[in-house]
Amino acid sequence: MQLTETQIFQERIVREDERKRITSISRSQAYQLEKLGRFPKRILIGSRSVGWRFSELMEWVKNRQVA
Repeated sequence: MQLTETQIFQERIVREDERKRITSISRSQAYQLEKLGRFPKRILIGSRSVGWRFSELMEWVKNRQVA
């Protein structure tokens, strides 16, 4: 199966600075919500680096605006 450019863009990994711009919440608030199961889980991308799937963040933003 070959991914389209849109699928690749949506499945890319977002780092902290971009996550903050997308969600408009602080790092500590994101971690608290993640702990409660109300925010996408971080992905370990290095020994000291984490990121989030872009598609999961966008879904969270979409659902947050509806609520």
